[in-house]
Amino acid sequence: VQLQASGGGLVQAGGSLRLSCAASGRTFDRGTVGWFRQAPGKEREFVAAIRWSPSNTYYASSVKGRFTISRDNAKNTVYLQMNRLKPEDTAVYYCAKTSFGSGRWTIDYRGQGTQVTVSS
Repeated sequence: VQLQASGGGLVQAGGSLRLSCAASGRTFDRGTVGWFRQAPGKEREFVAAIRWSPSNTYYASSVKGRFTISRDNAKNTVYLQMNRLKPEDTAVYYCAKTSFGSGRWTIDYRGQGTQVTVSS
């Protein structure tokens, strides 16, 4: 399976972007899909995740209330709506098949990321 993230770009603080993650080759296999991000010089961090069914969602505290993750199973696509963006949201965003264990979200496999840059 290949995961292709898109929708990144340059936006001013307070603006919005919507990222998309399309799976090809096979479906997400009814698994949990998440978004992670990595800023220059920083470790990769969990952003959000959504389960297959029910579509329970999970968010990092830094984005809760601003970001919304959703999925369209018919289109095999997961979205990340990002509102009220802040400069500290600047990073490369990756979508990934993810699992939760030992108190943290881990990546089973991921695709190439998309750059999000928020100017102040």
